[in-house]
Amino acid sequence: MLTETTKKLIIIGGGSAAFAAALRASDLGDQVTMINDGLPIGGTCVNVGCIPSKTLLRAAEAYHRTLHHNFSGIEADRGLVNFQAVIRKKRQMVEDLRQEKYLNVIQLIPNIQFIEGRGYMAAPDRVTVNGEEFKGDNILIATGARPLLASVPGLSEIGYLTNETAFELEELPESLIVLGGRSIALECAQMFARFGSRVTILQRSTRILPSEEPDITDSLSSYFREEGIEIATGVTIGLIRKEGDQVVVETTVGGAPKIFKADHVLAATGRKANTEGLGLEKVGVELNSQGFLKVDETLKTSVSSIYGAGDVIGEPMFVYTAAYEGALAAENALSGSSKVRDYSILPWVIFTDPQVAGVGLDEAQARQQGIDAEVASLPLSQVPRSLAARDTRGFIKLIRDRQTDRLIGARILAPEGSELLMEISLALKFGLTAQETASFFHPYLTLSEGVKLAAIMFKKDLNKLSCCAI
Repeated sequence: MLTETTKKLIIIGGGSAAFAAALRASDLGDQVTMINDGLPIGGTCVNVGCIPSKTLLRAAEAYHRTLHHNFSGIEADRGLVNFQAVIRKKRQMVEDLRQEKYLNVIQLIPNIQFIEGRGYMAAPDRVTVNGEEFKGDNILIATGARPLLASVPGLSEIGYLTNETAFELEELPESLIVLGGRSIALECAQMFARFGSRVTILQRSTRILPSEEPDITDSLSSYFREEGIEIATGVTIGLIRKEGDQVVVETTVGGAPKIFKADHVLAATGRKANTEGLGLEKVGVELNSQGFLKVDETLKTSVSSIYGAGDVIGEPMFVYTAAYEGALAAENALSGSSKVRDYSILPWVIFTDPQVAGVGLDEAQARQQGIDAEVASLPLSQVPRSLAARDTRGFIKLIRDRQTDRLIGARILAPEGSELLMEISLALKFGLTAQETASFFHPYLTLSEGVKLAAIMFKKDLNKLSCCAI
């Protein structure tokens, strides 16, 4: 029911940040007009990001494990990958979730109006779409981001792939070159390799995942190479061109020229904010040096009535942080509060196999902050669950403040390592010590027991303990 105090929020965008904002505004009793263009409703996550990538990763993993395992007495024929069927199943899941979690939700909430069309800022409190003008008390920009095309001569002419197009291929590439060495690049590279493509990763820096410590990146590189994935680092690309049906990438590696060839090139070299063509400059909304929306800690832009949330404001670009920002922006805009975003404890995952996961500080970051940091790194070969599963790839690494024994961070490289993150995140959130974490009951033969064992390592030598003693 509309009252004199009911406010109106206009949202440009239709992804996770937009929906979280719309639902929070609805909870506050206010009216929402959501305007979406570009990707279908649901945005990156459900359409071209989290959902399609993770179901395809699982499909590739299922096929890979059928052929590659460490159990004696179990053999499987190679079989045939019906790649078209895999893509059709992925597509159906995307369509189902888009309907169930987005379209159906809107239909159940009467004070959310959804309009398909290109929104344009006509004034700090007005947006035009499809020739009609809408006035709001506040406006939220939640237009997301898209793949950033690296500045490489010839790339735009050769019909490159991105995650948005690669997940729609219905024919498995015989060979694939992946440009980039961070999360999207690595997930896509391993997925296609496990389905049967011959994959080469070309990375500009000297390591994949260059922001992580070498123990993570060196180990993951080794596992990738064991699966037949070629990784070239320190690569400078000079030119990309077509040669018949092949793509030719002319590079310099370690000071020497080298040519790579493949059927396709997948560009995964970063993300670019969707801020063009919105009229932001007309109303005075500022962008940062990378083209992302500039916001303060309350998510307000340089124009007091306009807020930003989600990938369009830059890192961190996760679906759960986008949702958090959308709800926070709506609350600050409509209730008059000034709550600040807090990413002091932010768990994150890269869904390779083994997975890379982390929360809090790593050892280098801790020392940069002047913390007397100590590391306990537990190889999975000392975790009974991993031994029983015949898969001891990776490790669990805890970082504590030596002076207080408080846990301050973790890095994990392990199959399903992401499932360990929330226990450690809660330990960081509530200031638990390594000794307190080690004292918790952890069921025997679970991967989470590895967290307990890593915490014990700060005080005891595991080689002097039985498998379930402390």
